[in-house]
Amino acid sequence: MDEILSQNEIDVLLSAITSGEMDAEELKKEEEEKKVRVYDFKRALRFSKDQIRSISRIHENYARMLTTFLSSQLRTYVHISVTSVDQVPFEEFIRSISSLTVLNIYSMAPLKGNLIMEINPNIAYALLDRILGGKGAAVTKTDNLTEIEILLLKQIFEKASGNLKESWSSLIDVEPVLEEFEENPQFIQMVAPNDTVVIVSLSTAIGESTGMINLCIPHTLLEPIIPKLSAHYWMENAAEERDEVSYAKLTSSLQTAEVNLTALLGETEISINEFLGLGKNDILALNQPIDDPLLLKINDETKFYVQPGEHKKKKAVQVLEEITKGESADE
Repeated sequence: MDEILSQNEIDVLLSAITSGEMDAEELKKEEEEKKVRVYDFKRALRFSKDQIRSISRIHENYARMLTTFLSSQLRTYVHISVTSVDQVPFEEFIRSISSLTVLNIYSMAPLKGNLIMEINPNIAYALLDRILGGKGAAVTKTDNLTEIEILLLKQIFEKASGNLKESWSSLIDVEPVLEEFEENPQFIQMVAPNDTVVIVSLSTAIGESTGMINLCIPHTLLEPIIPKLSAHYWMENAAEERDEVSYAKLTSSLQTAEVNLTALLGETEISINEFLGLGKNDILALNQPIDDPLLLKINDETKFYVQPGEHKKKKAVQVLEEITKGESADE
């Protein structure tokens, strides 16, 4: 936000320019120089802020589904949330992760290319500890995972691929398949080092262990569906014609739904002593004038003015008028 000058500061500034202490042309030149920004062509930004927000929204849904899935699998506290969504060169992502980590590589047919899920060792070992009957503690290890540990992790993340499929379904129907499992990021060469990738960082807590899960999504993978990442696309989808089959099912369900109707004959107030002294044949005077309509409540919400009567020898009420929203029933 631009700084707002006080009137006194404006007066001092004008006085300095008038007296020659400050050159207006130099100020103008300095302002023009500030507008020049350094741009690194190696780090070209290929996604707009609008598209990044769409990617974030998709993976916020994914984080919620993954939280539910892991909670049910591990039977312990799990919380996952999106902390950031950035676009960086692929080589920067590879340099930023530990040399000993857990990397799941998913194919995303029919899209061309792969998605990388990088799991912080703290989270990976907490997962393993919980699967093997522990409390979910992060075990500090400096050596590689054993074949059994790799198999256990692969199994749980193969099952979790369904969450990825569901969260992406608003854009495109994909079939995520766990193709590779790696521990050393130097062996991963999916795209050129300078190619742009989107990094979705998920803050993860399993029991008392915390760490990050990072999703690396190459630009080449997203390229065919980039138009669908715009806000315009989401608005168009929201405005599309309704699904007639679903609408018919919903209408049918609503028509058979049961609600409670209550006709309020009147109300009164008495003291506790009067209540305790009530006996057979005592009469309570209600505050409802005989000529005024009664109130009809639907699920405890006042909806209509009605008058009492009979229909086929049963007590009934006839609807006189709907009580519009905001209108007081006491009026």
